[in-house]
Amino acid sequence: MPEFDAVVVGSGPNGLSAAIVLAQAGKRVIVLEAAPTVGGGARSAELTAPAFIHDICSAVHPLGVSSPFFRSLPLESHGLEWVQPRVPLAHPLDDGTAALLEQSLEATASGLGAHGARRDEAAYLRLMGPWVAHWDDLLDEVLRPIVHVPRHPILLGRFGVVALRSASGLARSRFRGRHARALFGGLAAHATLPLDHSLTASFGLTLAAAGHARGWPVATGGSQAISAALAAHLLGLGGKIECGRRVASVADLPPARAVLFDLTPRQLLTVIGERLAPSYRRQLLGFRYGLAAFKLDYALSGPMPWTAAECRDAGTVHLGGELSEIARSGWEVNRGIQSERPYVIVSQPSVCDPRRAPPGMHTLWAYCHVPNGSTVDMTETIEAQFDRFAPGWRDLVIARKATPPRAMEEHNANYVGGDISGGSHGGLQLFFRPAIKRDPYSIASSAGGTRLYICSSSTPPGAGVHGMCGYWAARSALKHL
Repeated sequence: MPEFDAVVVGSGPNGLSAAIVLAQAGKRVIVLEAAPTVGGGARSAELTAPAFIHDICSAVHPLGVSSPFFRSLPLESHGLEWVQPRVPLAHPLDDGTAALLEQSLEATASGLGAHGARRDEAAYLRLMGPWVAHWDDLLDEVLRPIVHVPRHPILLGRFGVVALRSASGLARSRFRGRHARALFGGLAAHATLPLDHSLTASFGLTLAAAGHARGWPVATGGSQAISAALAAHLLGLGGKIECGRRVASVADLPPARAVLFDLTPRQLLTVIGERLAPSYRRQLLGFRYGLAAFKLDYALSGPMPWTAAECRDAGTVHLGGELSEIARSGWEVNRGIQSERPYVIVSQPSVCDPRRAPPGMHTLWAYCHVPNGSTVDMTETIEAQFDRFAPGWRDLVIARKATPPRAMEEHNANYVGGDISGGSHGGLQLFFRPAIKRDPYSIASSAGGTRLYICSSSTPPGAGVHGMCGYWAARSALKHL
């Protein structure tokens, strides 16, 4: 009999979640991680200067605090603490004002209406109210494989009618003011798709509803705390973890009845390509990766001097101006043209988590989207956006670290070409990841008695620190264990 019922390759939040589900079912499970520490994209380190703690990738966790699986676990007893900024998200404009996503739905709507478009207050309440009121039920539907029997079919159908639209079309049809349109456009731009594409509205709706229902928190001390809590819970269930254990081929795997891979299709092809069924292998070869991230981390001697004072208490700041500018930036980068005024996502966790920096000082994290595999240095372009919305910020810089797409992939092989989302969300890949199969987690292979599964963000429901890809993959494996 094999020593283990299941082996999980990769210790990102999805790999750890898969291992926990298996261990909860009484299975003997081990996680193999190539890096010295667990975490995948949810890791933290002193990247710029001593005592300045930066999140290497994921930093803000609206889906983490909302995750049905995470909420079922005693992660707080293992040290995980969510902390909320006073303002989840701010979106400054050139006139020195800012649109705010506040945790209060009513306060957000009121603020949008106060910027000269009174009708936007009622429009925002009509648009977001149903999803906020039924957030847990909605999330139960959208964080599942696409092929499932809906538990809340009416709610899901109502959401689908709106979510199928393009973000630009929805924003322009529902709102009259530039603040509301810009706020929604910045939210939807997380899709890394042109905002005139169908289904991009779904990203804006989901992220806004998450902010109102659960907030946009950070993990106290850094995102590494999420991974550490998951790992501690797994060990408490009797699971095992081995770091520094790279799996380059099937020969590196211990005998087991099942293997679950927290890898994207490219790594999967490298490790077990010869064992894949031909039709499944062809689909993996055709898997499309999305835009890359060019990331900058800063150690600052004081708070960022945003012109719009509301941004100073925001955990996340979107830099991109009005909706038309955000849409143009997305259109350009998706066509391989690097925008001169890119949409930039900024995280400033130290506004609510003092453990991130020495007293009175701050950490700041920012990235923009670039073509996959880009070698263009975007430092000056991103910093020009800082100059635009926070003049004088350069005087505060103690240290800076740039992480281009190639360095992203070197840190985590799942970030192919710098894509931190596990694959493009465009077209059918939003629903059918990584291949068109009824069970997207089961791998069609010729591995004999060992069943193979994929549990990374390249499977439904996709990117985000929520663990649900791993949860559903483990549920699939348990049907055969």
